[in-house]
Amino acid sequence: MAERSSTIDPSAHPGAPRADDAPWEGLLANLPGRGNVSRRQFIKGVIATGASVSAFAYFAGPAATSARASVPRLVSINVNGQTRRVDVLPQETLAMTLRYKLGLTGTKLGCDRAECGACTVMIDGVAHYSCSTLTQRVRAREVVTVEGLESADGTLHPVQQAFIDELGPQCGFCTPGQVMAAAALLEANPNPTREEARRAMSGNLCRCGAYDHYLNGVMRAAANGQAVAEEVSNG
Repeated sequence: MAERSSTIDPSAHPGAPRADDAPWEGLLANLPGRGNVSRRQFIKGVIATGASVSAFAYFAGPAATSARASVPRLVSINVNGQTRRVDVLPQETLAMTLRYKLGLTGTKLGCDRAECGACTVMIDGVAHYSCSTLTQRVRAREVVTVEGLESADGTLHPVQQAFIDELGPQCGFCTPGQVMAAAALLEANPNPTREEARRAMSGNLCRCGAYDHYLNGVMRAAANGQAVAEEVSNG
């Protein structure tokens, strides 16, 4: 009996795989919905897809650039009671603007991802992480940093004085954020319970572990504030 030839003539079988398709056939055979796809067809499909994506990026690019360009660079922001004009990038955070454009270095950059609280400032009386707040979003709002808490004659804010009395600052890096969080709390709730103060200060980390000192400082500031309020009402 004549021996059957194992050689396949590609011209006689157009759909059959070519010899150089062999390394790809095992991979392509496992693709879902593969059907009868040769290596040549697969590569053509990849090239066509890449061309489509590149074309979309080319035509969409000018629109995205135009949108970014429409954001004003020179803006006015109210910081510590003063209107400051500053050149701001569209994606610039308030922490970067305060520190490197306005020279208000009391606002610290720690984690730079809204976790440690070292960059805390007050915006319209509410504590915010300035590292996750875009400067463009505060143009019509009032920003207060730790530099803006003391009075014109240099008298410390009650929270600042209470923190000193309670030996709150250790290395001092987290202190500005702790001060701003406490000041925002007492502005919203002048007479908090210790648990309320603990929750309000929970977003501020202290590497030195001086949490009880800071908490004692908050309660001292609240007590001093109540005493002053009573004197004013009685006098």
